[in-house]
Amino acid sequence: MIVSKTPLRMSFVGGGSDLPAFYREELGAVLSTSIDKYMYICVNKKFDAGIRINYSKTEEVDFPWQIQHPLVRAALTLTGISGGLEISSMADIPSKGSGLGSSSTYTVGLLNALYAFKNSFASKETLARQACEIEIAKCGEPIGKQDQYAAAYGGLNLIRFHADESVSVDPVICKPELLRVLEAFTLVFYTGRTRSASAILAEQSKAMAQSTSKPLMRRMVKLAFEMKQELESHSLDNFGAMLDENWRLKSQLANGITDPQIDDWYQKGMTHGALGGKILGAGNGGFILFFAPPETHDRIKKAMNDLQSIKFRFDRNGAQIVFYQPSEGQIL
Repeated sequence: MIVSKTPLRMSFVGGGSDLPAFYREELGAVLSTSIDKYMYICVNKKFDAGIRINYSKTEEVDFPWQIQHPLVRAALTLTGISGGLEISSMADIPSKGSGLGSSSTYTVGLLNALYAFKNSFASKETLARQACEIEIAKCGEPIGKQDQYAAAYGGLNLIRFHADESVSVDPVICKPELLRVLEAFTLVFYTGRTRSASAILAEQSKAMAQSTSKPLMRRMVKLAFEMKQELESHSLDNFGAMLDENWRLKSQLANGITDPQIDDWYQKGMTHGALGGKILGAGNGGFILFFAPPETHDRIKKAMNDLQSIKFRFDRNGAQIVFYQPSEGQIL
């Protein structure tokens, strides 16, 4: 049996610049962190040569090409596993439309578990790159690359996206005490709304073709570098203002990112003491984040009493194999 543990992610600034419509023309950059909410994938040897997959539904098939779940079908094909295994998954929080990169986290964790099932090692770079290949090239999702790299590498990073399709992951080097303060200032609420990130990101990609959208995205990329510099100067003085500027820029990129209800939640948070914030992920649902002094948290929670507050801490490790007990005579 193999069990992989892969973190979800929380992006701060620069989201959207990881779409090919932008980074193939200009450098893209996102500053994000992985968090202590995880996707777990269990892969176990099956007594016969078939394939059983457990997720929101259960599939039992004889060959990979018969699998309905597109990510599993593509991952088995890519890793060359033809049968003789059972795959199950579970997550710490709602995994659909959360804005925390759950689909990519699932793909990275699945690849990691499948390679371990084959008694093979896959580097974090390999996991991230192949997860992008599966989701974007094989499954045709109109998404970017930040989630796959955040899930695979873990930690607080500036992730850069280059025109030649390469990706650079630069850790943010700062004092541990500063990260603890950043964690303490972070307040996150679950909106209870889920949405299709693919649909919103497709709209953002179309918007990139408009001359009015490029300057907005260009400024968001600059904010990613400025935020890294701020953190590496051991300061959070401008962190809230950067978040706020990024959100106001992003909300102008495409229809569907925000709406009156989200604007109302955001304004409540800011009115009651937050220094900045954003909707996590593509927009229009999932989780809403605020950067706020701890003494204001109770006021903000009271004002947002229709939403569930969830405390996150930062993850440092990225994709891991947490249980490895290979079976003899696995059918590959």
